[in-house]
Amino acid sequence: MSVIIAVDGPAASGKGTISRRLAKHFHFAHMDSGALYRLTALAVLEASGDPTLEADALSGAATIDLSRTGDPAIRTGEIGVAASKVSAIPAVRAALHDYQLAFITNPPGDSKGAVMDGRDIGTVIAPHAQAKLFIEASPEVRAHRRWLELSGMGIEKDKTMLLAEILARDEADRTRPISPLRPAGDAALLDTTNLDINAAFAAALALVSPRVEGALKERHRG
Repeated sequence: MSVIIAVDGPAASGKGTISRRLAKHFHFAHMDSGALYRLTALAVLEASGDPTLEADALSGAATIDLSRTGDPAIRTGEIGVAASKVSAIPAVRAALHDYQLAFITNPPGDSKGAVMDGRDIGTVIAPHAQAKLFIEASPEVRAHRRWLELSGMGIEKDKTMLLAEILARDEADRTRPISPLRPAGDAALLDTTNLDINAAFAAALALVSPRVEGALKERHRG
């Protein structure tokens, strides 16, 4: 059985960067589950579909192109809003649930474990994960981080508009009836508002290491 680190949190909280660094540290496989919904949204919009319609959203989920995970197009505000809409459709979540579960059950590359970040990993996708983190930060800090990220990609965006988009996404994610954004009861909480990425990673590593190392030892004995 693979060792799983589940990392949840709102947009631009730092969960993606921290998850990738945790995966590198432990030599685990990594998946950004949010990218799956963004790729679904991108497929829907590029097909001139409606992200609120189940048929269009399911078609998008069936045609996602994983090679575009690093495409700046999926990080725009428009795609973020559309991703929130497709992620609220139960059939889409069910379709992508199996994909995510297969990844963490049998991580690629014969890895001993997997790190997956998203919004419902510790509560829905992997409630059995040996280590869980819920990472958050103030909306203002998250908007600034997103602005820096987009600027680095050559995408110009007004900070006020970014803050409004983040607040709207938070509201949609926290209030949706299916898999709402919330910490798992046994998740360690980490606020990165006043932490740079190195300090945030160090704090995250300190929180998950005892559980991961214990699970690896148990796996070895088994």
